Amino acid sequence: MSAPAPPVAARLDRARQVADTVLFEGYVLYPYRASAAKNRLRWQFGVLVPPAWGAEHAEHTFQRTECLLEPGAGAELAVELRFLRTRRRTVQRVRGTGEFETVPELRLPDRVLVPWDEGVEDRVETTAPVDALLGRETVIPFRRPAGEETELVRDAAGTVVGRLLRRHEDLGGVLRLSARELDGPCRVLRLTATAENTSAWTPPGPDPAHRDTALTRSLAGAHLLLALSGGSFLSMTDPPEWARGAVSGCRNLHTWPVLAAEPGRADVVLSSPIILEDHPAIAPESPGVLYDATEIDEILALRTAALTDEEKREARGTDARAAAVIDLADSMPAEVLERLHGAVRGLREPTHGATDGRTREAAGADAADAFPDEHGVVRPDTPWWDPAADAGFDPARDHTVVDGRRVGAGSRVVLRPGRRRTDAQDLFLHGRTATVEAVLHDVDGAVHLAVVVDGDPGADLRREQGRYLYFRTDEIAPAEVPG
Repeated sequence: MSAPAPPVAARLDRARQVADTVLFEGYVLYPYRASAAKNRLRWQFGVLVPPAWGAEHAEHTFQRTECLLEPGAGAELAVELRFLRTRRRTVQRVRGTGEFETVPELRLPDRVLVPWDEGVEDRVETTAPVDALLGRETVIPFRRPAGEETELVRDAAGTVVGRLLRRHEDLGGVLRLSARELDGPCRVLRLTATAENTSAWTPPGPDPAHRDTALTRSLAGAHLLLALSGGSFLSMTDPPEWARGAVSGCRNLHTWPVLAAEPGRADVVLSSPIILEDHPAIAPESPGVLYDATEIDEILALRTAALTDEEKREARGTDARAAAVIDLADSMPAEVLERLHGAVRGLREPTHGATDGRTREAAGADAADAFPDEHGVVRPDTPWWDPAADAGFDPARDHTVVDGRRVGAGSRVVLRPGRRRTDAQDLFLHGRTATVEAVLHDVDGAVHLAVVVDGDPGADLRREQGRYLYFRTDEIAPAEVPG
C-alpha cells in the first residue's frame, strides 16, 4: 500500500525551495553593489510589464502555462502565482535645520546607503475543484495599490541621520484558469493557466529610459506553483509514449512546467520562466542563497570574501539580501567551502560510445593500452585519470562514423540539437551547417564534436581561442554527399 500524500501545504513548501531560486535568480549580481554596471539593468527573468509598455517595446505582458493532469475523484487544484513587486528606495539625510534632503548616498560606519529598487515577495493564491474548471474560465483579478513607507536611519549613538523612502506604484493583474477533457482511453485534462499584467499605466513617450518606470509596475520573476489534492500531472519534458501527441498540442508561452514534487511523486508542478528539469532540487552542498545568475557557488564565495572593506560596505547598503551574502561569505567555515569544490553523485564503469567509429589505427600502436578493449571497456591497468590514457588521442586527426560516413576535422555537418533539451539556445542552431574542428572523447567513452557554425562572424576568434560548440554524434548529420 502506498503512503498517503502529504498535505498540499507541505508539498508546496518543498517546491517553494526551488521556486525561490527562480524568484530571486539574478536579483543582485556579484559584486553585489548598486554601482556595478551589471546591477544597473535589473530583473532578467519572468518580467511581465504593463500592456502599454509591452505593446510599444515587444516585452512580455503575460505567461501561459498548459499541462496535462489525471485528476483523482473530487480533486482540488491549488494555484500560487508568485512574483516580486518593485519598491523604489530613495535616500535622504538630515540637514542642520532638521529637514530631510535627497542625496545620492548616505555613508555610515558599517554600510553606504544608496538609491535602489528592492524586490518584495508577493503572491496570488486560489483553490478550485478541478471539475469546476471544465468548460469555463475562472478569472481571479488582483490589485496592489500604490503606497509609501518611511524608515529612519540612525547612527551608532541612536541619533537620526537620515531616512529611507520606499515607494510602491499601482499594480494590477489577472490569473485565468480553465481545463478541457481530452479524447482518449484515460481521463486526461489539459489545464490552462495564464498570468497577466493589466496595469493601466501609459508611458509618457517612446523613450526606452522609461523602462525603469515600467518596471515599478511590473511582475518580476513571475512563476506558477500548481498542486493537486488527488491524482497526478504528466511530465511535459518526458511524457509517457501514449501522451506525447497531447503534450505536443499544449502551448506554453514565456514559461515551462516541470514536475516539482520529490522523485516518485507527480502532484506538484512548477511553471518557470527558466527552463528546468523534472524534480529540480537545491544541491545539498549549497551554503545559502547567492542570487547571482551567472556564477558558481564556489567562485562567488571566494570572490565575495575577497572584496575590500569599502566594497563590502557598499554591498551591505545596497540591499539586505546582498548584506546577507557578504555575511555568509565572511563567516563560511573552511569545511563548507571545501564542500563546494565538487561532488560525485554516482559512479559507473567507463564505456566506449556505441556510435564511435574511431579505429585502432587512428589511435596508433603505442596507445593500445589506453584504448577500450573488444567489450568497449578501458583496461583497468590504465584508468581514465592516468595521463597515459590520453596517449594516442588526437582531436585534430581522429574521426568517428555517423550514418555510415566518416566524420572528422574539416567535415561539414548539419546540426540537429535538442534531443536532450540541454540548452534553449540550441533551438536557434537546428538545421544550420557547421564545420568540425575536432573529435573529442570523454572519460565515459562518448564522442563529442567541436564545431564552428558556418557564417559565424566570430569564427576566426573561436578557432584562435578554442571556444567551440559541442555536439554528440546523434545530434549531427553529414552534410556532404559521398563522391
